[in-house]
Amino acid sequence: MESAIDKHLQCPRSLSRRVDDSYQPPFPMWVARADETLKQVVMAYFGVQFKGEENRTAALTAMNSIIDSLGFSDGPLNFDLTHHEDNQGYENFMIVGYWRDRAGYDRWLNSEQVKTWWNSPDRLSDGLGFFREIIAPRAEQFETLYAFKEQLPGVGGVMDGISGEVEEHGYWGSMRDRFPLSQTDRMMATEDLEVIFGDPIKGGRVVIKGHDNIALIRSGQDWAEAEADERSLYLDEILPTLQSGMDFLRDEGLPLGCYSNRFVRNIDREGNFLDMSYNIGHWRSLDKLERWAESHPSHLRIFTTFFKVAAGLSKLRLYHEVSVSDGESQCFEYINCHPKTGMLAVVTAS
Repeated sequence: MESAIDKHLQCPRSLSRRVDDSYQPPFPMWVARADETLKQVVMAYFGVQFKGEENRTAALTAMNSIIDSLGFSDGPLNFDLTHHEDNQGYENFMIVGYWRDRAGYDRWLNSEQVKTWWNSPDRLSDGLGFFREIIAPRAEQFETLYAFKEQLPGVGGVMDGISGEVEEHGYWGSMRDRFPLSQTDRMMATEDLEVIFGDPIKGGRVVIKGHDNIALIRSGQDWAEAEADERSLYLDEILPTLQSGMDFLRDEGLPLGCYSNRFVRNIDREGNFLDMSYNIGHWRSLDKLERWAESHPSHLRIFTTFFKVAAGLSKLRLYHEVSVSDGESQCFEYINCHPKTGMLAVVTAS
């Protein structure tokens, strides 16, 4: 058994863990590992928004243009594609890319082809919405957790490997305890989101400034290789409870500190659904996420369901990654999106 915090990221604690040193987790879980050269990652969510079947082809074409751009020099090491319909009736394709270093991402973003496409007046007149929500946590600002050890999705795809069985899981507060930064920092939020360009109500181009310690959680489910019994377990038992909790956060999460919540289904380049999904939640801070997780019925039902089945999982792959980031390492930009999209919903509600 080893700590979820890798040795080179450990330091003398000024803040204690939520459990004592004798704690033994109830089943095995693992975390992604990276060597000391990894200092900062980029998690980039690029969205194409549309409404109506008549706009689907154009949206797919735009999504594939973004995908093609990921193949340019300094593109991401790992990416996936998703679809969801939001509570305003708009469909959204998202391309989610991961970079192992901030400098490489910046070079890609500022390349002539990428910059020209994003800044083109065509983005304002082609009848689609676009957004990019970018965070770049340092190595000490994110944690991972997997119920499996191979082919890690998300940020795990840019890491170097997998740990042995880790101690910090299976109890309230274990998510925080897996953050290297939690050894010395409570990761609190003290500022608010701020519109620095455009008008969220009128639409067009809108840029929103983030703030320190916004928390982002990606919590995933992969039933592609599951046998009949595990597929039924996920689709009939886990999914209904999960869907209910995610819809609650999407529709009613803002007073709890949830800025944005999207439950998405993985797709291929033609928009066909795959047997994978994940939730994307932006929270004001880690403590807001923890408070919901530890006390709200919508999550307690999810947690209880997971604990009933976790020890018996074989092919059903469950995982999550959670990060916080500095305000200067965030970007929230929207073009022609409806005012309830992502961070727009927060600034229009205040």
